[in-house]
Amino acid sequence: MLQRDYILEIISQFVEAVMSAMRLAVEKADPAACQEIEQQVGDILELDPETALQLTPDSLVTMMVLSGMGDSVANYVAYAVERLSTIYETMGETDKAGLRHLQAQAIGESFGCDPNMPPEEFAEFDSELFGGK
Repeated sequence: MLQRDYILEIISQFVEAVMSAMRLAVEKADPAACQEIEQQVGDILELDPETALQLTPDSLVTMMVLSGMGDSVANYVAYAVERLSTIYETMGETDKAGLRHLQAQAIGESFGCDPNMPPEEFAEFDSELFGGK
């Protein structure tokens, strides 16, 4: 029960922080907000964000499995990384956009989730910010 409560709290904090940073990234094309999203992804996976998000898609999935948090947070991470891909594409950061997209796809395939389907906590936000794409 304590572990479940801990995971729910971690997810809640992640959702809040990512929504705030994502709004800034989209509305103001703020590169620092993109870095904040990456920081949150690293934090929820208990990995150094600079290292984690430079990994190949398969290596990132492996690290998620090894972290022990992968199954619990995969849907949230895949969604955040896929939307980050979209944001980077809009900013003209095509290399980063491509890597994030491949990472999100690998997470989705490995953990059985759809990176384009926002988790419930992100659904309304996603529709508002991205038009439900």
